[in-house]
Amino acid sequence: MRVLCIGRHPYLSDHLCRFFQRLGVETIPCVGITEAAESVRIDNPDAVICDYDLLTPMSLSAWEQDPALAQVPIIAVSLTRNPGDTHLLDGNGIAGFLYLPTLDLEDAHRVLAAARRNGGVEAPSVLSWPGSRQAAQLH
Repeated sequence: MRVLCIGRHPYLSDHLCRFFQRLGVETIPCVGITEAAESVRIDNPDAVICDYDLLTPMSLSAWEQDPALAQVPIIAVSLTRNPGDTHLLDGNGIAGFLYLPTLDLEDAHRVLAAARRNGGVEAPSVLSWPGSRQAAQLH
C-alpha cells in the first residue's frame, strides 16, 4: 500500500512517514495541499494521511471535485485535536481520523485497511467502520 503523508511542514510529514512505515506501508512525504494534489497524480497513492489543520472546507471541496483526487481516501491526523473536537468529519469525504498522541499501530492499521476497502466512499465513524475489526492485508 502506498500512502501520501501530508504535513504543514517537512518535519510533520517525515514523522507521519516514519510512523506508517512501521506498518510496512510505502510512504511518500509531502508538504501542503497544493503539493499533495500534484503528488497524487504522479505517485498514485492508495490513501492520503493529512494534517487535520490543512483540511479546510474549501480545500476538501476542491479535492472532492477533482476526478483524480476524489478517488483517493483522505485520513485526517491531528497532534492537537482529539476526535471530539473535530468538525470537518461530518458529511464530507474524510475516510477517517487519527489522534496522534494516542495513536497505536493497531488503530492505524485498522483505519488504513478500512479506507483501502471502502475507497473513501462511505462516511465513517471515528476510528471504526463496519467490519474493520478484522485484520486486513495492506500490501
